[in-house]
Amino acid sequence: MKRTGKLDYLEMPASGGALDSVKAFYSAAFSWSFTDYGPSYSAFSEGLDGGFHTDSGEASSKPLPVLYSENLEETLEAVVSAGGRIVRPIFSFPGGRRFHFTDPAGNELAIWSE
Repeated sequence: MKRTGKLDYLEMPASGGALDSVKAFYSAAFSWSFTDYGPSYSAFSEGLDGGFHTDSGEASSKPLPVLYSENLEETLEAVVSAGGRIVRPIFSFPGGRRFHFTDPAGNELAIWSE
């Protein structure tokens, strides 16, 4: 449900002409689908919540999209098979476990599970 002040869209760069490889990665790893709006923009429609991290040792200097997984190990395998690069292997945190990866355009994301 759209409400004032609620985050409902996230734009990430696909620099260096990497739009096709980024779309292929997210399609292969997570079955995302896209709507192209010209040669330089492609939209996706996926769920999103968020939070802020104040620990400078843990917080990223850029926005960090975090996706959910019902099976963290299977999702890690799908990310690697699709061409993602694991930058932080599976680790525990309060509330669950997660890992971080970069996509073909160099964007860092995290995947978490309970």
